[in-house]
This record gives sequence, structure tokens and C-alpha cells, in this order.
Amino acid sequence: MKKYIGFALWLLALLIPFRFSLLSTSGVDNMMGLFSFLAFLALIFTGYALVDSSGKQTGESHGH
Repeated sequence: MKKYIGFALWLLALLIPFRFSLLSTSGVDNMMGLFSFLAFLALIFTGYALVDSSGKQTGESHGH
């Protein structure tokens, strides 16, 4: 279930319009671009954490 939530967050992150922060700077204030970029980063890393934690965990400790 975590994996599907992570994929949904990645999809949501890619649906954030990048024109506010990257492509068109005319008529857009800097705060909108900053919020767009920070939301993108937060969704990408949260999605990665969820997808990575949903992998098979054997319970073995590989440390010494």
C-alpha cells in the first residue's frame, strides 16, 4: 500500500506546473515559484521514502 501512495505522490509532484518556477517568470511573483519548487521537492522525497520502505524486509541485520 505504501508503494502505491508513493507512486501517487510522484504523479502529483509531476503535475505541479513548472511554468511558475522555471519557464515563465513574467507576471509571476517569486513566492509562487518558491512554493511550487518546495512542494515538488517534498512530494518527490516523501514518495521515495514510501516506495523505498515498502520493499521486502527480511529482518536480518547486516551490520557487525
